[in-house]
Amino acid sequence: MNRFFHKWLAVSFFNLLLVAGLGVLMRYKIAFYLPFVQQKFLLHGHSHFAFAGWITQTLMLFLVQYLANVHNESILKKYSWLLYANLVTAYGMLVAFIFQGYAFFSIGFSTLSIIVSYIFAFYFWKDLNKLNENKISHLWFKAGLLFSVLSSFGAYGLAYMMANKISQQDWYLASVYFFLHFQYNGWFFFAGMGLLVYRLEKTGGFDKALRNAFWLFCFACIPAYFLSALWLPFPAVVYCLIIAAVIAQLIGWVLMVKTFIQSKEYLKKRFDKHGRILLLLSAIAFSIKLLLQSGSVHPALSQLSYSFRPIIIGYLHLVLLAVTSIFIIGYSISFQMIPANKKLHTGIFIFVAGIIINEILLMVQGVAALDYISFKHMAISLFTAALILFAGAATIFWSCFEKKSGMDP
Repeated sequence: MNRFFHKWLAVSFFNLLLVAGLGVLMRYKIAFYLPFVQQKFLLHGHSHFAFAGWITQTLMLFLVQYLANVHNESILKKYSWLLYANLVTAYGMLVAFIFQGYAFFSIGFSTLSIIVSYIFAFYFWKDLNKLNENKISHLWFKAGLLFSVLSSFGAYGLAYMMANKISQQDWYLASVYFFLHFQYNGWFFFAGMGLLVYRLEKTGGFDKALRNAFWLFCFACIPAYFLSALWLPFPAVVYCLIIAAVIAQLIGWVLMVKTFIQSKEYLKKRFDKHGRILLLLSAIAFSIKLLLQSGSVHPALSQLSYSFRPIIIGYLHLVLLAVTSIFIIGYSISFQMIPANKKLHTGIFIFVAGIIINEILLMVQGVAALDYISFKHMAISLFTAALILFAGAATIFWSCFEKKSGMDP
């Protein structure tokens, strides 16, 4: 089993390296000159591969690991083909989007990717039910799977508009944000929290807080989508639901943070030191994300922020890099899924530094854009940040081959 997860995690970190490399190419094209590269196509390939090839691929692996630990290792053979299938569709999207943008092959691989996610959700749900255990972590897992399925309707909306040549900007953005929201606020978040809750359940005594936090976040997830679409005309009742969702998420996060603090002795014993630091950084980034999200309840602030591209990019990178990617790396080393060596720690330090530098630059660029101020060397600075991220991802991937590591169940 150790070899199985080590191999697949190495694949995931290679995919992270590819995502970082595409980021370098995009930043290079903006800062300098790269005429043979279509920036929009590159962006589509970068984003789709980051979601499917890096984050979804790794979360699926972590969930399979959970089943193998609580069920038996025979489950690995059942899910291996799904991991391969998701990987093939991710690489298919990467190549197709880069060379043709939204067209026959890219849409075909995107559709296959959605089908793979449906099959994974069906299998995993059934296998959870076979355990006959009323665990709170199972609620988080199942909600994550449901939101993963729900997010695909945003992709269907985009496909419908393209097939019928509908160019209504509001509905186009609404479909894009529908997919994004239920991916990173649904599938990514709930799957990640399920993995943490599974570890915390072993301590006992926190069931009520963990269950209440789940229901608060679960209730909030659907109405919170409308935070990304406040430019659309909504009745007053929907706006009230949005405010309730924001409050519910804040209360839910307070409950989770309180639980983490109360179980700190257990976390010190069971979680690797460097892993704890990364998970803390991820939690801080998530807290910042919740505060920014709360501020966007005001329609004027929401419209202002979504009108400036640097702010949107900064927010997405905050969620996908600072919250989700750091969480994945932190979870990996917390339980010795990858070799804990000096090279790995160096790579993580470089990667996290790149994330922080990138976020600061995007924040400065976004705030300056509000006053229509531009910085002369901002493009080169962001290109440098992308290079730092790439160097960190490369070192992390390289460290996977230093020595084999055990896997903590």
